Amino acid sequence: MSGALESTVAFLLRKSFLSIAVCAAPFLTACATAQRGDPHAMSPTQQITRAGTQTPTAGPTENFSGRVRVEPLFAANEAINASSAYVTFEPGARSAWHTHPAGQRLVVTSGVGLTQEWGKPVQEIHPGDVVVCPPGVKHWHGAAPTSVMTHLAVTGSVDGKSVTWMEKVTDQEYAAASASVAQGQDHRPTSAAPAEQTLSAKQQTIPRIAAFMATSDMPRLSAALNEGLDAGLTVSEAKEILVQLYAYTGFPRSLNALGELMKVVEARKQRGIQDAPGREPSRAVPVGDALVAIGTDNQTKISGAPVRGPLFDFAPVINQFLQAHLFGDIFERDNLDWQSRELATVGALAATPGAEPQLRSHMAASMRVGLTAGQLRHLIEVLAERGDRDAATRATEALTQVLAAMQRAP
Repeated sequence: MSGALESTVAFLLRKSFLSIAVCAAPFLTACATAQRGDPHAMSPTQQITRAGTQTPTAGPTENFSGRVRVEPLFAANEAINASSAYVTFEPGARSAWHTHPAGQRLVVTSGVGLTQEWGKPVQEIHPGDVVVCPPGVKHWHGAAPTSVMTHLAVTGSVDGKSVTWMEKVTDQEYAAASASVAQGQDHRPTSAAPAEQTLSAKQQTIPRIAAFMATSDMPRLSAALNEGLDAGLTVSEAKEILVQLYAYTGFPRSLNALGELMKVVEARKQRGIQDAPGREPSRAVPVGDALVAIGTDNQTKISGAPVRGPLFDFAPVINQFLQAHLFGDIFERDNLDWQSRELATVGALAATPGAEPQLRSHMAASMRVGLTAGQLRHLIEVLAERGDRDAATRATEALTQVLAAMQRAP
């Protein structure tokens, strides 16, 4: 190589190294900055997928029985080897038998569901329950016969595969599983009792809705309203509960709760859920003297006797309002049955410190309209487990006193 050529090559190499150094400088500076603790340097940024922007899909008929809606949340990628989705099962809908190579976690968000591991008893699942499905375990899950159920599913994957589908759960298998739960054979810590001793899934949501309205606990009211609608409450029934309770908790709480119901219904529409609107009252409420007469009759039936006493002698107008408006205008609206109205009233009064006399009165009224002592005990369990423990304590004391008084009565 000639001296001139060597000089030229050396010049080009020096220039190349200089260019590389110049290009690398910003990167090295950023790394050094990051090492010094600058939180903005070289850090990944959050990504937000807005609710309702992912398109729901129907669960494929080869893998599901009944109507199932899948709302994808995120897919597995190099950052996380798991996918997630909300899955909503209409009443009676369920998955086929299947396994997961990397397991799965289910979190029930609303409604009542069923799940079963191969060769083991069926289990009933409720909002807040977490189901851990180990890798390779054969199982199915879905809704109870009379309830919509939604769960959040987080599913791992192996070599890009997250599930192995198997045979469907037959109608006969599903009916047998549902029957075993109804008969108290689901092996939950507290097994189900006969129907006359328990509240339906729909009824269980009513005192919780009322309690959270009475305490203005909007996040838990929202969750309870969702559960109620999933369990079969119509929009009309939900509205009627919140309207009636203004007489027990005041207009401000009623108005706020109705506003929360509006938001819940609209959010569910955005997720593709079309809640049953329900019906309006089937008859016109009377007016004038006829209204007072029917209200007085309703009050007497619910109270067990004509309502009299020193308080009403002292302020007779309050009884006029009770008879004409509460037991007339409101209780004559037949788009909500009296048992549901009493469940709501008991829930609201139980959550209200200082209303113990009225709570005792409505515990007795609940039994006059057809609820059993067992069902009221179930109401208390619902409040204790998934509502307000202080409310459950007040309700327990009230029911105990009412039952004791009934035993002493001739």
